[in-house]
Parts: sequence; structure tokens; C-alpha cells
Amino acid sequence: MDLRSELLKSIWYGFTALDLEKSGKVSKSQLKVLSHNLCTVLSIPHDPVALEEHFRDDDDGPVSSQGYMPYLNKYILDKVIEGSFIKENVDELCWTLTAKKNYQTDKTSSTVLPERDAFRLWCIFNFLSEDKYPLVMVPDEVEYLLKKICMAMTIEFNCVELEDFFSQDSVQHSGITVWVFLEMMNSGKMARGMDKSIISMAIEEVYREIVGDVLKEGYLWKKGQLRRNWKERWFTLRPSNLSYYTGEDRKDCQGHIVLDGNCCVEVLPDRDGKRCMFCLKTLSKTYEMSATDTKQRQEWTTAIQTAIRLHVEGKTSLHKDLKMKRREQREQREKRRQSKEEELQKLRALQEERERKLEELELLKEAQKQAQVLLEQDEQRRRQQHEQLQRALEVQLREAKETRVSMQAEMALKEEEAERQRKRIQELEEMQKRLEEALQQEIKARLDEEAFRYAQAGLLAEEEEKMKALMSLQEEQEEYILKTQREKQELKQEMEVKSRSLDEAQRQLLEVRANRHRVDQDVVAAQRKLRQASTDVKHWNVQMNRLMRPIGPGEKRPSLGSSFSSFQMPTQRDPGLRLRRSSGSEDRDEESKENVDSRAGSDLEKRHSHKSNGDMDIP
Repeated sequence: MDLRSELLKSIWYGFTALDLEKSGKVSKSQLKVLSHNLCTVLSIPHDPVALEEHFRDDDDGPVSSQGYMPYLNKYILDKVIEGSFIKENVDELCWTLTAKKNYQTDKTSSTVLPERDAFRLWCIFNFLSEDKYPLVMVPDEVEYLLKKICMAMTIEFNCVELEDFFSQDSVQHSGITVWVFLEMMNSGKMARGMDKSIISMAIEEVYREIVGDVLKEGYLWKKGQLRRNWKERWFTLRPSNLSYYTGEDRKDCQGHIVLDGNCCVEVLPDRDGKRCMFCLKTLSKTYEMSATDTKQRQEWTTAIQTAIRLHVEGKTSLHKDLKMKRREQREQREKRRQSKEEELQKLRALQEERERKLEELELLKEAQKQAQVLLEQDEQRRRQQHEQLQRALEVQLREAKETRVSMQAEMALKEEEAERQRKRIQELEEMQKRLEEALQQEIKARLDEEAFRYAQAGLLAEEEEKMKALMSLQEEQEEYILKTQREKQELKQEMEVKSRSLDEAQRQLLEVRANRHRVDQDVVAAQRKLRQASTDVKHWNVQMNRLMRPIGPGEKRPSLGSSFSSFQMPTQRDPGLRLRRSSGSEDRDEESKENVDSRAGSDLEKRHSHKSNGDMDIP
């Protein structure tokens, strides 16, 4: 629960206190006063024009809580800075507004709570109430609060007198409002016979613990940092710090010890005349303290460790954490209760289903018995009918046998008569068949004769047409024979010409192959001579290099030097040799061009001529 939620709970009571007619709306003038007072206690600047501008369309009419919430969030709560104001002042302002309207007590009664105690109970109620409006507190939280107050008064909590109050359906489902809770506290049922001062002290202690986040308070002996002497101080432990004062009234604060994750608590042995000692270590200092007894030391060390743990976990209030855990436990209990109710409902449904099925089974058994009785009655009735039918059938069977005997005699006579009639009919049928066959033969003979006549006439006409066609075919055949003979003679002449051309081409091919063979031999001989000439040139060059050296004194001049200096071998690139080779290739090309008609021979000769040209160019 954050600071905004806590402030909204108190402001909600102030807003509803201004709604005198309980219509859910408050006039603008009252909201202006409320807003101004809130800005004052929250220590933020107040803008008196903002409310008018925010509700410009609703000049004269009142404003509902839903309409006031946007203004409250934007112009007041969004500007609140935590730590810049005192939360108790805000609660006192809202309590003052709502107590005038809702908290009305009998001043003469001896059990009436003081105004201050009622205010503190109202603050505790707001802290423990649910986060939904109107604000109520569930019975578990009420019981928790009453137990805390009884513990502070060192009395045992007895809820027997409050069982009737807690068992009401409205309390179990809707919860308890703060005014009902204060009325219950004013009734004196919880602390009957207790002094008012004890009750006030207990309420203040619970208020400081729950609302003020005070984990523990009490006197401890503290050792000084400079003089190292022991002084008794009133210590107040909160989740963020440990403060110590000169007295229980907390007016003169002597210092604060900031608690964080680097702090730790250790138990010390007794020394310097002090017992039940412990120390609180921080990063910069170590504070030594002494309690009155071992129980107090254990309570203080446990409380300080709890404060350090809350600070490490990022929690600012122990009771906020405990409240959330109790709420989670209630939700889990509610879920378990609902699951149990669902299971019970399922069991009841199964039980009802079982009972219904048992009733149906009983009905089925009863129906089965009735059906059995009806079945037996039907069986007896069918048996009687069967016996009557059997007797009637026996009578009819005897009558049928007598009738059958008489009918068999009549049938024998009728069969003899029928046999004679059948023989007569067969004779007549055979005679009719013979007559019909003779008639059919005569009709068929006449039809065959007529068909032969028609066929003979058709054959004569067909023979005449075929004779004409045969004559025309004979004439066409004679013309075709003459034409074929002429074409045959022409083809024969053409074949003779082609045969002579083929013989000539073969002869030329043979000549080309012989020429190629000779050219290949010439090329091989020329290459051999060329290699010999190259060898000779190398030899004579070596000799020339030797003869070109200068002649020293006493040396003899070679006699053949002048003749070798003018000698030069023809190289492969001699123009005369190239000309002869090119002329030979041109002759072969002309011979190959003469045999164009023979395609295979000419292609082969071209390849051989190109190869011979390549051989001639090899160095």
C-alpha cells in the first residue's frame, strides 16, 4: 500500500463527511475549503483557480467523488513529496471533518473513549482496512487488532462475548465499518473493568507500532562515543533507523543510527559492570548497548535484525508486509473454502444423483414386476388362444382330408380327360407346323427367284461398267509405260556420267595420296638436312669464336680464318626456300579444287595440304 492509497483513504472520509445529504456529491465551495486545507497540511502550493477551471462546465452544481478524483490526483496528490509533510496532520484534518458527522457518543457514559484514542483507532482501522470503498475491515483483521490491544494491556483476549457480533452474516460478508468498530470499543465489552489510562496507553502503543512503523521502544543503556560513559536512553526502532532520546516523551532526540544492509548485531559478554550487552555495528561506528535482562536483549537484537532485513528487502513497513501476508492467507483460505464448498456441492450433487438413480432403480424394479405379471397374463392368454386354435385346426384338417380324397378321385378322371385332349392338340399342332413349313418353302422359292433376277441384271450392268473402266486403265498404262521407259533411259545415262566422275575422283585421290607421300618424304629429308646444317653452323661458330681472339706474341695465325669469316649458312627463313614451298602448296590446292564433286576426297586433301604447310614452317 503506497502513500497515495493511504492519503486517499483519509480524504475519502473527509469527502463523505461533506456530503450531508448522502447523495454522493459535494458543493464546489466546500471542495475549495477541503482542497485548501489539504494543500496546507501536505505543504504544497494551492491554486484556487484550478478547481473552477477544472469544473468549468458544471458551474453551479455539486461535484461527485468520481468527478473530484481527477482534480485531486492532478493538482494535489501528484505534487505531494514524501517526507515533506506529517501524515498525522492529514489524518487529523480528515478525522475532524468526519467525526463531527459520524462519531457521536454519550459524554456521560464512563466507557466512552477519549477523542485522541478514537482518532488513533480510526487511523489503525484505515491502515488495516481493505483497499476498496466504502472502507471496511474484515473480521480476521478486527480480531488481530483486538489481540494486539489486549497484548499491550497484558490481558488475555477473550472473544466469547464477541462471538455473536462476529457470527452475523453482514459482518462475515460485508465486513465492519470504522463507526461500528468504535461503537464496539465504546461498549466496554473487551476491557471491562480496565482503567482508561491503561487502555489509552495500549492504544497509543499499538498506534505507534502499526501506523508509526515502530518495531520496538524502550529504555537501554548506551555507551558514549567520546566520553565512553554509560547513559540511559529511550530508544525507538523503525525499519530505516534507530533513534534515541533523553526521555520517554521523545522531545529531545540525541541521535539517529541509520540501518542498512551493512549493519549487524552481535551479543557481547558482560563487562564494565554492565550485563546483557550487545552492539550494533555500522560501516563507520560500533554502538554498545545494555538491556535490563536477557529477554529484553533477545527482543532488541531480533527487532534490529528484522529492521535490517526489511531494509534489505526494500520494504518500508513491517505491518504492511504482515498485512499483505495475512491478506494472502485469507485469500488462500477463501480459495480452499470455495474449493471445499465446490467439492461438497459436487458430493451433494453426486449424492442426489445416486438417490435419484436409486429411486429410478426402485421404479424400474416395480415396473419390471408389473411387466412380469402382465407377461404371465399375456402368456396364459396366448396359451388359451393357441389351444383353441389347435382344436379348430384339427377339425379343419379332418375336413380337408375328406375333401382331399374326393378331390383326388375327381382329379384322376379329369387327368385322363386332359391326357386325351393333349394328344389331340399335339396331333393338330404337328399338322399345322408341316403346313406352315410348306408355305414358307414356297414363299422362299419365289423370293429367291426374284432375287436371282435382280442380281443377274445388276451383274450385267456392273460388267459393262468394269469393261469401260478396264479400257481406260489399259490406255493409261500404255502411256505410263512409255513415260517410264524414257525416264529409265535418262536415269541410266545420268548414272553412267556419275560413275565416270566417281572413277575419275578416285584416281585423283590416289594421285593426291602419292604426291602427299612424296612431299612427306621431302619434308623429312629437308628437316634432316636442316638439323645437320644447324649442327654445322654451331660447329663453325665455335671455330670462328676461337679464331676471333687476338694473337699474342709468338702465336701462329690460323690459315683458314678469312675463308670462314665470309661463310654463312642459309636459315630456315630463306625467301627462296619459302617460295618453293608455297608454290608446291598452290599446286596441290589447284589439284584439290579440280575434285570439288567428290566431297570426301577434297576435304581430306585440304587437311593434308595444311599439314604439309605446317611441317614446312617448323624451325
